Amino acid sequence: MKTELRSNWSNAVLVCAKCSKRVDGGFGDKGRTPLAKALRRHLKLRKGRKGAAGVVEVKCLGVCPRDAVVVVNGAESRTWHLVRPASDLDEVAAAVGLSEDRTSPERGGGPPA
Repeated sequence: MKTELRSNWSNAVLVCAKCSKRVDGGFGDKGRTPLAKALRRHLKLRKGRKGAAGVVEVKCLGVCPRDAVVVVNGAESRTWHLVRPASDLDEVAAAVGLSEDRTSPERGGGPPA
């Protein structure tokens, strides 16, 4: 039986689901999409382990700010980001270490095949 699995992620980002629910989505074109889903769509990440990076919604990170969502980059866990609804997703991705050029395999980023 295997005890380890390999992901193709170059990075993993944790997004607080409770905060996302409290701001009623607040992201995407119509402002109703949760942050994790909006980031995945914006960066065109594939599902599951096949993606170049992982955006994972976690239950609660325990900070609970007003009108913001808590986001943590797994590689830089000392810095937690507070993202306001209707924020520019390019800026959010850059702040948490997920830029399109690094996560997209066709643009030369991501792990080797």
